[in-house]
Formats: sequence, C-alpha cells, structure tokens
Amino acid sequence: MSYDVVVIGSGPGGYSAAIRASQYGLKTAIVEKDGKLGGTCLHVGCIPTKALLHTADLWEHVLHSQQEGILCENPRLDLARVLERKNQIVDKHAKGIEFLMKKHRVDWVRGYGRILAPGRVEVSKPDGTKQLLETRNIIIATGSTARMLPGLTPDPERILTNVEILNLSKIPARLAIIGAGAVGVEFASIFSRFGSKVSIFEMLPRLVPLEDEEISQELLRYFRKAGIRCEVNAKVEEVERTEAGVRLRVTLSSGQTEQVEADALLVAIGRRPLTDDIGLENVRVETDRGYIKVDQWQRTSQPGVYAIGDVVAGTPQLAHVATKEGMVAVAHIAGKPVQPLRKDRIPSATYCKPAIASVGLTETQARNAGYRVRVGKFPFVANSMASIEGLHAGFVKVVADERYGEILGVHIIGPHAYELIGEAVAAMEAEATVETMMNAVHAHPTLYEAMGEAFNAVYGLAINA
Repeated sequence: MSYDVVVIGSGPGGYSAAIRASQYGLKTAIVEKDGKLGGTCLHVGCIPTKALLHTADLWEHVLHSQQEGILCENPRLDLARVLERKNQIVDKHAKGIEFLMKKHRVDWVRGYGRILAPGRVEVSKPDGTKQLLETRNIIIATGSTARMLPGLTPDPERILTNVEILNLSKIPARLAIIGAGAVGVEFASIFSRFGSKVSIFEMLPRLVPLEDEEISQELLRYFRKAGIRCEVNAKVEEVERTEAGVRLRVTLSSGQTEQVEADALLVAIGRRPLTDDIGLENVRVETDRGYIKVDQWQRTSQPGVYAIGDVVAGTPQLAHVATKEGMVAVAHIAGKPVQPLRKDRIPSATYCKPAIASVGLTETQARNAGYRVRVGKFPFVANSMASIEGLHAGFVKVVADERYGEILGVHIIGPHAYELIGEAVAAMEAEATVETMMNAVHAHPTLYEAMGEAFNAVYGLAINA
C-alpha cells in the first residue's frame, strides 16, 4: 500500500497530524501498536490524571461542604467507581479518535511500526504477520515512557509510574513520591486529598523547578500547610521492597540520612523518548541521547522523515506541543503556509492544587537575558470570584520589559490557572503590550479579573490590592 504520509504513533501529535494531512488531501495512514488510539496522553497520562484530579476536587468540597451550608453525613469515597468513571472517559475519547480516523479517511494500521528505509515502514501486526507500507513521507510520533531508577522495575502495587498508579486497588496509607515535576505534584494533590500521607523528595532546590521561583515557593507553602511532606535538595540513595511496601534511604538537605517507610512509591523523575527500536539506524536521522534532532519545520536530517512530540530534542514533552509540531510538519509536507513553533509562546499547565500555568520567561530568566524588568502581581485572596469559590491561594505574576511594555512572561498559581493562561498566550501571540491588556475590560466578578489587575500592577495601578 502506498501513501503520501505515514504517521507512526497515535498520541495527540500523531492523530492530529494524520487528520490535518487528510484535510490537505494527502493519502494518510496511522500506525499504532496498542489496541486503542490516543497514546500515553489519553490512556495513562493527561486525561485519566485530570479525571482523578477532578474527583479529588469534588471529594474535598464534600468533606468541607458545611462551610457552604451543605451537610453531607458520612460521605464515602468509592475508589472502584472513581476508576470506572476515569476509564469511561478514556474509552469515550478513544472511540472518538477512531471515529475521526474514519471520518477523515485515515487508514489505521494496527501493529508495531518500524522504518526499514526512507519511504518504507514495516508493521508487525498482532497476528504475527507483517505489512509493508510505502510512503513519500514518514512522521515519527512514537512518544515517551516513564524513566525508572536503575535496578527497579514497576509493579501494580508498590513501585509505581504514571501507568500503575492510575489503577491502584486501594489508596495507600503512605505514598512516597520521587520527583516534584508536574507528574509528582499532581499525584501528590490527588492522593493527599484521597487520604494518603504523602511525602515528596526532589533532588533540585525547588518544587516544580521549571517554573518561576515565586510559584515554587507558593506551592511549597500550600503543600506543607496541606500536610504534604516536601523535601528539596534531597537524594534518594536506595529503594527496597519490603513486606509492607517500600523503604527509602534518603539523604536530606541537612546532610542527614533517613529511612522512610511507605506503602507505595511513585517514581516521577521524567520521561525518555521511545526511539530505541523504530528503525532509526536505517535512515540518516541525527539523535541526541535518544531524542531526534529536527529543524523548524520538524524535518530530520533524512529527507522525507519528520519527527514530532516527545521524541524531539529540545522541546517540552507536552501534548499541545506535539500537536503544534504535527501541524507544522504536515503543512510543510503539503506546501501550505505555517508558522513554526515558538518556544517562548508555549503554555505550561500543571493541574495540582493550587493549579499552575505559565508562558514565556520567568523573572530570573528575563533579568539574565538583559531586560529591564518590571513585575506586576495580584493575589487571588483579593479576587471576589476566588472568595466565592473558596480558592484563595496563589497569585498572577506578569513579567514585563519596562522600556516598551513588552509582555515577557506570565505566571499563575491559583484557581483554574490552566484556563486563565489562555489570555496571556493570546496577548503575547498578538504582541499586545502591558498597556493594551490594562485597557482590556474584564468582566466582574470573574477569576480572570486577576489578570487585568496583574497587568495594572506592573505600573503600580492595581485597584483591589
């Protein structure tokens, strides 16, 4: 079978690229080794995790509902039903992607795809047979998998990655987490509210170390207030399974060594690209520690071979980044106009409580880059809608260049931060200035009024703080 485009991998980047290729009139196939479309994001990443976070929010509201005049006697968390709902959401959207493939006449080839040569992809099918696909262009979208500590292997109950923790049969009384990036802090938010005693150990000096320093400080303050133990500058030296769970030997920031007992351990130390056995040795694709090097159009060093998503060197491992890169690759293949991905306009969202979202430079990055920086901050404690929703933690922080009013970055920690960041992304994409956003009318009462106040605060003109 001959195609214009063959996409290997059906995560958000892969399936979006396949649809766009079909919309451009290109004969397209998508290869997926798993039994369902959607990749890590849908099945063991973004979507099921956020389903659990939503349940944790509701459960927390139920436990404290008397504050709003609602009395709930003897509430009970049914974990089996929680997981059933999570799985129903995942299955619904997997079927939705399958429908989209049919709607856009994209051929779904089930099996493991491997590049044999430029323009040739071999698919090892579930029944043991092999199918050869010939194509003018290949898009590698094979994604990533969780990194594991040397010598450890995950299991369903005690040593966990983002995969196993989504299907625990019971809530662990004590949950240890190694790593305080997005995955670590999101699961800390889930299970601490589900009733686990959570401890986080992070090697670097801050929680969410890629975020602005003040965001990290606010999250640390909130987590500790919520009863989550947070140890930064901490190194886990050894992990062993015990009859009751796991035992960690940890060197703390003080230099002291501590033995930590837990019922389960989540290893959240990042992700590695799935590029080991996809046939890269058969084409002239340049790599860096397993990641694939590409140009601004997502082209590899092999003509006709593109790469998008978590396998790409130098871009964040985020679903929306993969999707944008897929749009760029397909547009280039089809000869359509497209703007390459701008790394300074990529929003980041972490769905812990309080939620975190950001775009652009942190304050430190802006100062190090030589900008004359002005900062505006507005706290959610002064926002009416935040008071109504009982979500007072956090703030909006705007980092700007005082010479021209250029918006260099926006950083949010607080209610629905992942939604509010959209205004900042749109403003920066449109090259709006701080003054432009000060003059934009924000509806009252809303959470996004805090955005307008933060822009005004850059010049000391916030009204409510």
